[in-house]
Amino acid sequence: MKIGVIGCGGMGTTHYLSLRALSEQEGVEVTCLSDCRKEFLDKAAAYFPNARTYEYGMDLIKNEDLDIVHICLPSYLHAGHAVAALEKGMNVFVEKPVCLTEEDCQTLLEAEKRTGKKVMVGQVVRSFEEYKFLKEAYDTKKYGRLKSMVMQRISGDVRWGFEDWFHDEKRSGSVVLDLHVHDLDFLRYMLGEPDSFDVKATAFPSGMINQIITSYEFGDTFVTAEGIWDVSPSVKFHADFRACFEEATIDFNSARTPSLIIYRPDGAIETPELKGEYEAESDVAGINISNLGPYYTEIKYFLECVRDDKPVEIAPLIEGVRSVELAIKELETAKAYVAKHTH
Repeated sequence: MKIGVIGCGGMGTTHYLSLRALSEQEGVEVTCLSDCRKEFLDKAAAYFPNARTYEYGMDLIKNEDLDIVHICLPSYLHAGHAVAALEKGMNVFVEKPVCLTEEDCQTLLEAEKRTGKKVMVGQVVRSFEEYKFLKEAYDTKKYGRLKSMVMQRISGDVRWGFEDWFHDEKRSGSVVLDLHVHDLDFLRYMLGEPDSFDVKATAFPSGMINQIITSYEFGDTFVTAEGIWDVSPSVKFHADFRACFEEATIDFNSARTPSLIIYRPDGAIETPELKGEYEAESDVAGINISNLGPYYTEIKYFLECVRDDKPVEIAPLIEGVRSVELAIKELETAKAYVAKHTH
């Protein structure tokens, strides 16, 4: 299978390192790469000496015939490139958030339907072993009913983006569509659509939302999720959740080893053995990701969907779109909250 990667920055690096690992065993070949920054393109090309290189993604799409293209560009460029690739007959793996506007959501869904090609969205939390464990516990009622959950996704200020795109709401969708969308998407995946939600938020001096705390109700379960880009770039990234079931509390913290601990009512403590299908650490990407495992897992899954012509069920386009739609609603509510509380 011929694969191209558009965007070789932070996320793109995570993708091409995963593809390189997969290419050793899956009959997968990365045949072309694109990035408008020569140093990033050269770094990627060193891993794939036979790949053709392009400065711009649209040129790659125009000139190549691919089975799959990976779109790992800044968020505001996702929709245009995804539609162009679909029109060219390529299956598309696009990073999250799949897009930033309601209009782009519809355009993407129409292009998917019109072309009959497969699209998967990089909602990678669905492929993390700790979150898969939580979802299974919820689905099987292994510990009884889920009563409540608190989730956090905490990052230092995001100052590594190309042309500082993270700090422009029109280009990143703020912390809400860039970071908080992970937890929001996972909640939808596990619990369905929320019955209601309530938002509190803070903003950077620029006025862009940098912290959101959303409280949701899903039937008789309530959940609070916080996403923050701290004012300091020095805060280390981490994600956590504490899920309170009737017969156990599942506590996850990505900064801890073991990351997942189960506390039972009788005082017993369990640390389940979580084994991903691929274990590799790499800090080559230069962003807040070191464990490649979940990325490898989602990318391998999409390759299999394309190869075996199976429907994409883990993170299909419609799911990416619905998570963006909810995130947009939360962002609007967050902006209204900040406006009301700014004196």
